Amino acid sequence: MKNYESTIIIHPSLDEKEVKDLIKKFEDLINSLGKLEDVSVIGKRRLAYEINKQKEGIYVLYTFDAEPNSIAELERNYRITDNIMKFITVKKSED
Repeated sequence: MKNYESTIIIHPSLDEKEVKDLIKKFEDLINSLGKLEDVSVIGKRRLAYEINKQKEGIYVLYTFDAEPNSIAELERNYRITDNIMKFITVKKSED
């Protein structure tokens, strides 16, 4: 298994419970695909550029171990979730 970081930007119009439910949904998905190490809720931040007419977004960072072929399934779920504005998943370097 390889070590990955995945950052998502959640639509800022969601209330606190909806954000927690969305974070939990992806925690469970990552645990089913590999092993979740850490979740950092960075919070609401100003975006570098507007996305879907939004100037802010809620940032969440997941750190986890998974097989390379499971990343496609994770990103597919990000794409089909309406309240995810942007996402990126990168393999952490092996120092």
